[in-house]
Amino acid sequence: MKIKRLLALGLILTLISIIVYNTLAENSDENETDDAIFITPEGMEVESGGISVGDVAPDFQLETLEGEQVKLSDFRGKKVFINFWATWCPPCRAEMPHMQDFYDKYGDDVVVLAVNATGTETNVEKVKKFVKDYELTFPILLDRTNEVNMRFEALSLPTTYFINTEGVIQLQRKVGPMSYEEMESYMKQID
Repeated sequence: MKIKRLLALGLILTLISIIVYNTLAENSDENETDDAIFITPEGMEVESGGISVGDVAPDFQLETLEGEQVKLSDFRGKKVFINFWATWCPPCRAEMPHMQDFYDKYGDDVVVLAVNATGTETNVEKVKKFVKDYELTFPILLDRTNEVNMRFEALSLPTTYFINTEGVIQLQRKVGPMSYEEMESYMKQID
C-alpha cells in the first residue's frame, strides 16, 4: 500500500511540475528567456534556468549519505555523470546495477553523482537500505528539498546529465534508464 502511495505522490509531483512549467512557458513573452520557476513540495520557488547543451551546469552543494558535503564545481577537470533517481522509481531500480558496473570499470575516468530525490522519499533510511541492497559504492547525494532536481528539470526519473571537464553540459540529457553500453557510449563522447 505504501508503494502505491509513493508512486502516486511521485506521479502527482511530476504532473504538477509539468503543468507549472508548461503554463509558465505559454505565458512568457517572446523577448524573455526560457527560465521557468518550479515549486518544490515544500513550496520553495526554484528557477530552472532553461538548462541545455553548451551551458555551464548550475553549481550545487548537497550532503552524501555519509554526511559529507559535495559541490559539483569541485569536480571541474573531470567528466561527470549526474543521475537523478529515487528508490520508488522502477526504471531507476533497473538502471542502478548497470551504473554500479559502469562505476566499477570507469570510476577513475568519470565521476558518477547519483542525486536522490529525497524530498519524494518516505525517509532517508529507505535510501540507505536501497544503497545497501544494491551494493552501490558511488556517491549518493541527498536532495532533501528537490531543489537541485527542479533546477536540472529532472521531472521524470531517472534523468542523467553529461558534463565535460570544463563543467559544461556536453550531451543532451538522457531521460529514462540507461544500459551499461549506453553509459560507456556517452562517456566516450564527453571531452
